[in-house]
Amino acid sequence: MNKEKVRSIIEEIGIIPAIRLSSTADALFAAEAVSSSGIPIVEVTMTVPGAIEVISELARNNPDLVVGAGTVLDLDNASRCLDAGAKFLTSPGLDLEIVDFALKQNTVVFPGALTPTDVMAAWKAGSDFVKVFPSAPLGGPTYIKALKSPFPNVPLIASGGVTQHNATEFILAGAIAIGVGQDLIQPEAVKHRERNWIRELSRRFLQMVQEARGRRRGAS
Repeated sequence: MNKEKVRSIIEEIGIIPAIRLSSTADALFAAEAVSSSGIPIVEVTMTVPGAIEVISELARNNPDLVVGAGTVLDLDNASRCLDAGAKFLTSPGLDLEIVDFALKQNTVVFPGALTPTDVMAAWKAGSDFVKVFPSAPLGGPTYIKALKSPFPNVPLIASGGVTQHNATEFILAGAIAIGVGQDLIQPEAVKHRERNWIRELSRRFLQMVQEARGRRRGAS
């Protein structure tokens, strides 16, 4: 799966489920539940115990799943994630070395950005997307809309505090995608292996993104 295909899937689906759990088994279960629910994307954060091994197993056994690495904070982890089969790299902040590394490896990358200065720097560096993190504490959809005014051509991913209650508004505000953590991958659902619970949440988020995009097209 090449870079263009990965980028296209992220744009099409519009949801990046972030797996931030406390065990390898939980992470694998969550990834399987999400990927079998119509969202062929998972972001395995480096805070998951054995995260590299989780990425490796998912990438090896699920060729159609876009497995990415999240909370990548240094070049060593970035390199190890790609060796394990990660198809994208993302971080909570802007590290230009990681962006440059991903570009040289022909890998999708979307660093975190907080301010207009961050967004400019990330986009000028060649990022595929720019992840606005944390979005909710800064005003949520209102902040995304404010950023889209000076940066209409920058594909923004809203992350940090995205829930069922505001997902639609983030897309309406101009986000190309949303990063969702516990509101999609509920810890209790994982704990009790309630696969259908996660599948239902996945279905809801997919429907919200699709409907919001339809409304946005209709308003343009």
